[in-house]
Amino acid sequence: MLTRKQHELLLFIHERLKESGIPPSFDEMKEALDLASKSGIHRLITALEERGFIRRLPNRARALEVLRLPDSIAPGLNAARKFSPGVIQGGLGQGGPGAGRPAREAQRLHAAGNDDAGSAVSIPVMGRIAAGVPIAAIEHRTHSITVPPEMISGGEHYALEVKGDSMIEAGIFDGDTVIIKNANTATPGEIVVAIVDDEEATLKRFRRKGASIALEAANPAYETRIFGPDRVSVRGKLVGLIRRY
Repeated sequence: MLTRKQHELLLFIHERLKESGIPPSFDEMKEALDLASKSGIHRLITALEERGFIRRLPNRARALEVLRLPDSIAPGLNAARKFSPGVIQGGLGQGGPGAGRPAREAQRLHAAGNDDAGSAVSIPVMGRIAAGVPIAAIEHRTHSITVPPEMISGGEHYALEVKGDSMIEAGIFDGDTVIIKNANTATPGEIVVAIVDDEEATLKRFRRKGASIALEAANPAYETRIFGPDRVSVRGKLVGLIRRY
């Protein structure tokens, strides 16, 4: 999954190539996305290239090629590609203390809604999510884990390692692995992966304060953060948790 600006830029480049066969200039991209500088466009293009959506052709000015579009727009073009959410990069699955220890506790924090028996399900681990002060959101798949099928309902799911203590009163501790169902809407009271200003990601309880959105911690040491609705996007809802001892 891309950030909103990455998504907008990818579609703008795609539409321009369809219309004229010529990629837009950096100035045209900057104007289309209402950015203050071309350095912001450079960062977006680099992110799209790293994620495999576009390719810059060497030794040619303004040479961009769109390799694929998000599944939500062109599922037929990307049938072989799996869901790739925009979340925080981390070192989960890359060794260190506790790596490889068995998961001895798996608890459902929300009903997953799937009572069918079956074998374990493999889902991607996408890195680390801040349950504390948000940090820059980077899409980065580390590895896959298997989870009990009853934790997974219909739709796409992914896992994140929790970093921080802002959700401890909701039973979510530093080092836990949360299971997230991909979603872009939430009901007040649900715990969500929220992206702030297309740059920061955090795990918080979703609330509404009039026309604004509140991201509420489950630890009195942290203040509830309130944003305009255009500054926050939901990227998934918590459906389960795995704890390693």
